[in-house]
Amino acid sequence: MAKLIERNAPFRLPRPNTRHFAALAESILYQQLAGAAAAAIHRRFVALFDGDLSPDAVLALSARKLRAAGLSWSKVAAIRDLAAKVVDGTVPLHRIGRLRDEDIVTSLSVVRGIGQWTAEMFLIFQLRRLDVWPVGDYGVRKGYALAYGLKRLPTPKELQALGERFRPYRTVAAWYCWRAVSEQRKQRR
Repeated sequence: MAKLIERNAPFRLPRPNTRHFAALAESILYQQLAGAAAAAIHRRFVALFDGDLSPDAVLALSARKLRAAGLSWSKVAAIRDLAAKVVDGTVPLHRIGRLRDEDIVTSLSVVRGIGQWTAEMFLIFQLRRLDVWPVGDYGVRKGYALAYGLKRLPTPKELQALGERFRPYRTVAAWYCWRAVSEQRKQRR
């Protein structure tokens, strides 16, 4: 890990540029889509709200209009479920930053289309939490294997134990694991 850190820029998480609801909606929209297609759909989705992307605005819009922006029926259902759960208080976005990581994952995971991985990415990139270790993330698993010269990827269970030494900065270790994968891609070009 020390060599990986030496070869890369210092750890830095970008500041979030969207509100929590918009960030979660974007995460849902980008799931299982190629970057360019997801970006185009996301732009059309955001344009529907004329600067007021809020749970209430989503619920006020018909499913047909959301579909016309390019959302699949599954994504329409997921985004509307997120909006409904924010409005009814099931997902307390107004105070989510005060909750413990585990409670945030539990709270977000009740929303259709949001699972452990999406909740962990929200913790890292939206809430900028420093001790998140996304063991289910392929890039973290691959990056760890590259950093430590492992012949096979560690399983999520193995990676969980291996990450304990990085507490309370497991996000930093995950970030450098992602850098290891980026380095490998650059070397292959």
